[in-house]
Amino acid sequence: MSLDRFIAGGVFAAGLAVVVGYAITSGATPVMAQEEGPGPNLVIAVDGSTTGTVVIDLLPDVAPKHVAQIVSLAKEGAYDGVVFHRVIDGFMAQTGDVEFGKSGGDIAQAGMGGSSLPDLPAEFSSLGFDRGAVGMARSQSPDSANSQFFIMFAPAGHLDGQYTIVGRVISGMDVVDTIKKGDGGNGEVPDPDMMASVTVQE
Repeated sequence: MSLDRFIAGGVFAAGLAVVVGYAITSGATPVMAQEEGPGPNLVIAVDGSTTGTVVIDLLPDVAPKHVAQIVSLAKEGAYDGVVFHRVIDGFMAQTGDVEFGKSGGDIAQAGMGGSSLPDLPAEFSSLGFDRGAVGMARSQSPDSANSQFFIMFAPAGHLDGQYTIVGRVISGMDVVDTIKKGDGGNGEVPDPDMMASVTVQE
């Protein structure tokens, strides 16, 4: 599994400083509409330094293969207990490493793994990475997304068309905003918050 399975590669690295600066100064109002869609909805119970529920409206019409994989992993309980291993204030919170990111275990490699399911071909769209958008993490290859995903704290236009958008937060952005932030430029989180349980509402 690639050591740089992040939302990264050159695009992320080149744009981080600009994006963080923009995100901090931009308003908190999401451009992405937050009306409840047809679902399925991913319901995440967050636990740790903050608690609460985050509901993500998944977008099967936009990214059918990615949504199907997320739903499959959630239904088998693979996401339960997975930490938010990388959280960058003013940018995004990343989670979903079912291989190396389970709370209570050794999470030193969190962010480097995926799942037992295959990597997915990119399903890029015209949707923008606005506040509340949920995108799939990947390594340098556009076709390397697997199980990890990230939630945007603020708009990051340089990610548009570079990462697959799979959903949008329709409830609980106040919880997302209080997820424990990481230290340093890479955003790794000591003693991270986690997704205590992840269920699907269809």
